[in-house]
Amino acid sequence: MKNQKNYCARNDIYNMMIRLHARHNRSDQARGLFFEMQEWRCKPDAETYNALINAHGRAGQWRWAMNIMEDMLREAIAPSRSTYNNLINACGSSGHWKAALKVCKKMSENGVGPDLVTHNIVLSAFKTGAQFSKALSYFQLMKGTNIRPDTTTLNIVIYCLVKLGHYEKAITIFNSMRDKKSECHPDIVTFTSIINLYSVWADRKLQSCFQYHDCRSGFHPDVVSYTSLLNSYGRSKQPQKARQVFEMMKRDKWKPNLVSYNALIDAYGSSGLLAEAVEVLREMEKDSIQPNIVSISSLLASCGRCGQKVNIDAVLSAAEMRGIRLNTIAYNAAIGSYTNIGEYEKATALYKTMKKTKVRPDSITYTVLISGCCKMSKFVDAVEFYAEMMDMKVVVTKEVYSSVICSYSNQGKVTEAEAMFNKMKVAGCHPDVITYTTMLHAYNNAGYWEKSCELFQEMVSHDILFDTVACSALMRAFNKGGQSSKVLILAELMRERNIPVHDAVFFEMTSACSLLRDWKTILDLIKLMEPSLSVVSIGLVNQILHVLGKSGRAESMLKLFFKIMASGAEINFSTYSILLKNLLAAGNWRKYVEVLEWMMDAGFTPSSDMYSDILSFAQKSAGPKHATVIRDRIESVKQKSADEILSIKV
Repeated sequence: MKNQKNYCARNDIYNMMIRLHARHNRSDQARGLFFEMQEWRCKPDAETYNALINAHGRAGQWRWAMNIMEDMLREAIAPSRSTYNNLINACGSSGHWKAALKVCKKMSENGVGPDLVTHNIVLSAFKTGAQFSKALSYFQLMKGTNIRPDTTTLNIVIYCLVKLGHYEKAITIFNSMRDKKSECHPDIVTFTSIINLYSVWADRKLQSCFQYHDCRSGFHPDVVSYTSLLNSYGRSKQPQKARQVFEMMKRDKWKPNLVSYNALIDAYGSSGLLAEAVEVLREMEKDSIQPNIVSISSLLASCGRCGQKVNIDAVLSAAEMRGIRLNTIAYNAAIGSYTNIGEYEKATALYKTMKKTKVRPDSITYTVLISGCCKMSKFVDAVEFYAEMMDMKVVVTKEVYSSVICSYSNQGKVTEAEAMFNKMKVAGCHPDVITYTTMLHAYNNAGYWEKSCELFQEMVSHDILFDTVACSALMRAFNKGGQSSKVLILAELMRERNIPVHDAVFFEMTSACSLLRDWKTILDLIKLMEPSLSVVSIGLVNQILHVLGKSGRAESMLKLFFKIMASGAEINFSTYSILLKNLLAAGNWRKYVEVLEWMMDAGFTPSSDMYSDILSFAQKSAGPKHATVIRDRIESVKQKSADEILSIKV
């Protein structure tokens, strides 16, 4: 349209395009259109600002949304109810419920009354911010207005009630929604909350029943009751309490059955307490109860958690001696345990035995094998297992797709990795953040920075929640692809979404600031890292020192070096090399010589190039007077180094 000679820029078209970008979480493109329309002398209106605020709110960029609102007010454009709702949602969905409340208050002060959408957004903000009691109080205030709640409102209220343990109240609301005369009928969200409620409440009610029994009220739990509670404690990683229930059962003259013993084995096994789990196996045999395949599977899974390869063999032998034939679940547990402890040959041997004994492998079998191959850098084998999986028409899991993509990437076969990624999407198996990150690494390793950036846009459009690993991979792609400004935008997004920052992220942020010559942000980053200098990687330490020196801040570089030394952080030969190069570039030959001495004190021998560099500087730039001093001091340093080497040899 824009290429046509008779093109005329129109607000409605730009507004529609901005809304479209908002729907797909493309805030950068939406903002670009906002500036473009003004270049075409098309003045943004209320709808434009609404769409732009919505775009940044959906992307979690609530501060951007607040700034856009301020721009709107400066342009004397009156915000509508939709404007306020979009802004409240931007704050609330990012977990900033206090900011959401301030906007809501401002909304009322400006004469724009809240509607049902506003109330639901505020309730959702409380929910996201884990302010469950405040959400219920707000709901009570809402009931005092003429605005009736809908299903979304009641779903949030039920969720908050469950989180606070008010189960009866939650069920009362649920039952009222199921009434035929109700205006708010339950949906899938409602039923999911209630199912979760019953799952949690059942355990608590069962425990209360036992307390009731202890008061001699006449209620008498049976083996099933005890086993249910025992199993509940096992699932919640409380094996000691599971054992207490088990002993209580025997104390009350109830004989534990096979299910009870298996539940106790699993309680210990799932917590990695293998010795205790094996003892329960011996105990059940003394009680004339023979273990079955469930008992063996629990023990095999426990072996992998404990990292004890001898016990895996022992459990398999015990199963064979007792005539227990392994099924798919048991084989999967044993193969998984072997791969967890790095016993690749035994894992593959067991897989061959599995096929030989006509036990059919399933998705879990291949997922365990293929992911295990990747962990042990057996990338060719991973692809072969995938081929077998396809031949047997076993359903491929996300983990398998990610592992095969990783295998191709590590073999330098980025085309095959890309084909597998596309095949995954065609098969209806939607990639998650791990798969996307794997593909990002494949593109990065191949130097396809533009494709990495395109993949980032795809992640945003599919609402993929970023993690630290994905962010560091994206930042590397941005830096290598000449889009360093996007690194800092992504860093801001990480801060807003409370995504943890590790060394790789700091490294890419520092690199981006260096490329952008944004020295102020670098200094801010250094202040942020100072409390944890002792655990910062040596690569990041060297990178920061290099950037400071490159920016001409030799004094700041030295100050940071002293702080690093005081923190006890690790430094190496490269650290001193960076200091020396930057000091020489700054003409600070006195500190250069001092650093050479520090090197020797730290046990590092200066290279011949380090000596020749300072001597060359003395000859060309220092002047006759200083040149003589430099040569004398360097000779002294060299002699000291030679004496130390000689003393070590002696």
